[in-house]
Amino acid sequence: MNFINKMTKDSGEHKTNNIINIIKGSAISIFFSIVALIIFSIILNNTQLTDRIVNPIIMGITAISIFIGSIISVSKIEKKGIINGASVGLIYILIIYLISSIVNSNFNFNLDSIILIMFAIFAGIIGGIIGVNIKK
Repeated sequence: MNFINKMTKDSGEHKTNNIINIIKGSAISIFFSIVALIIFSIILNNTQLTDRIVNPIIMGITAISIFIGSIISVSKIEKKGIINGASVGLIYILIIYLISSIVNSNFNFNLDSIILIMFAIFAGIIGGIIGVNIKK
């Protein structure tokens, strides 16, 4: 009986650590996005890039940010790369959409939003798969 109690106790602490690592991965992703978007905005301001290129660049920055955050996060968790990586992407996108809806009163949910959500989850899954397979 003592063995079962010890397993349950360890499992609870382990789940808490996993959630913390997922949140850290999302925070790393958001930080990387902010830095990359600032650099992109400086480039955009000082060049003659067309508006057509803005959305694909933002999607790329989002995907790369989530990819990096998922790799870092899931490499510490060391299991369930698909689920944990997708969780990093989903938390990232929920935070970004929450902030966007607060800051921008004209915020709306459209096809581009759905595509970005799918990109975010997919990037998280790919990063999670790679992260779980990184040998320490």
